[in-house]
Amino acid sequence: MENFRKVRTSEEESPLPFPDLPPDVVEMKVKEGSKIRNLMNFAMAQMELKGSRQIVFSGCGRAVTKTITCVEIMKRKLGGLHQVTKVRYKTLLEVWENQDPLPGGPAQNLTVHKNVPSICILLSRDPLDPNQTGYQPPEPQQGLGTQLDGSLPLCARRAERRAACLRDTRRK
Repeated sequence: MENFRKVRTSEEESPLPFPDLPPDVVEMKVKEGSKIRNLMNFAMAQMELKGSRQIVFSGCGRAVTKTITCVEIMKRKLGGLHQVTKVRYKTLLEVWENQDPLPGGPAQNLTVHKNVPSICILLSRDPLDPNQTGYQPPEPQQGLGTQLDGSLPLCARRAERRAACLRDTRRK
């Protein structure tokens, strides 16, 4: 393979794995080189300003982790979003060109079919079927700085103890 160089990579198009999606659903295709800031600015504008009810994030190969990061950021910022996650494989076609072709012979290209992991995540403001494989309900809303049981997080409790200690030492 040292005599070959990659000429192009293309992804086989496949439909989204979610039935009954509206035709105008926003699909965020996350790529390896995508900037999270740019993806989130566009996605948040679609959900907040344009009033979209659903959005789909999809990514394959090295972009899977970036896709999940975007979804988690959006869930934290908007809250109350239902989620369905589908994991599958996608086929990438890579075309490689021979750098040292035989003299007088045709240029030799090599086509490689790669199966790479892919993820599609549907986020919805509207309730989804909880029996669907990959469904996650919205996280319960909690006030800032409180745990699910209503107590303060550990770092806040430590900060309170430090403040009390400082007050006590100042009084002496």
